[in-house]
Amino acid sequence: MSKKVYAVIMAGGRGERFWPLSTAERPKQFLTLFGGKTLLAQAVERLEGVIPTERILVITSADLVELTRSEAPALLPDNVIGEPCGRDTAAACALACALVERRDPDGVVCILTADQIMRDVVAFRRTLSDAAVVAATHDVIVTLGIVPTSPATGFGYIRAVGEFTAPTATPFLEVESFVEKPDLATAERYLAEGGYFWNAGMFIWRTSVMHRALAKFTPVLEAMYRRLVEAPAGTAAELAIINEIYPGLERISVDYAVMEHSTNLVVARSDFGWDDVGTWGSAADHLPVCESGNALVGKCFTLDATNNVVVAADGGEVALLGVEGLVVVQHKGKTLVCSKDRAQDIKKLLQVRERLL
Repeated sequence: MSKKVYAVIMAGGRGERFWPLSTAERPKQFLTLFGGKTLLAQAVERLEGVIPTERILVITSADLVELTRSEAPALLPDNVIGEPCGRDTAAACALACALVERRDPDGVVCILTADQIMRDVVAFRRTLSDAAVVAATHDVIVTLGIVPTSPATGFGYIRAVGEFTAPTATPFLEVESFVEKPDLATAERYLAEGGYFWNAGMFIWRTSVMHRALAKFTPVLEAMYRRLVEAPAGTAAELAIINEIYPGLERISVDYAVMEHSTNLVVARSDFGWDDVGTWGSAADHLPVCESGNALVGKCFTLDATNNVVVAADGGEVALLGVEGLVVVQHKGKTLVCSKDRAQDIKKLLQVRERLL
């Protein structure tokens, strides 16, 4: 394949659902809770042998640039780009692709995230490499669709309708539509029918393909794209453009802005043990579990307690007696206690905290 492949890792999220361990100063992607290394470091390491580090970019928030550089020292400092304010993934994708096009017109860009877990790294690398081949040789946007293992209601779904012929080991299919997060009955129907995949938020495209999509569906982002491509790299002019345009941009995901309107989408059938670890409840699948089914981190002990998630992160002790299905997290003078089935609502809880404290 003659075209160069770049990775863009989205690492600007605040990880609020992992409060109090995840904070604005050190959010989820910088936690070492899973596997002893930060999720960001794992995201970079997964690309080894597929994309050289000099072609790995990270998009984060401006106040996390220095932390990102220190936690991912293998990356070139100029490849860590800070957004002045969060405007969701559409703006971040446009920014990243413009910076890649300026270096390498019509390069292949792999949009990835810094807060996911993949158990089978070899399979991930193979799938990503095959997706890059398809994106390099066809005018399509490729997404990695995860083969669902349960009727999950916390993920969006991708509906595939027919085979897309590609000279790769990974099967590709044409995308009919992106589907919102379903209720349980609908998710069960998706699994029974087949042809549905979890939307993992990973996309691969050539910069020219993305540029045309932006021009067609989001002219404001396309205007920023053009100005950034024309600006000298790493200059005050580049930063001025970003700071000027970003605050006025709509907060919208690339799924809504581009994917749901595009007809040139294909999905790679992906099966590499993916999980976005979106809540404390799902984190239990990746933490040490005791014989009573409790996920325990730190100085924790239990009696007649089952199916709990307990994290004592600052050297304190946490004890559970006769309870089931709780999340208990203690960190730096802050303690969270909630039921596992309400863990997805922690962001709402933090809104209450902002009003009261």
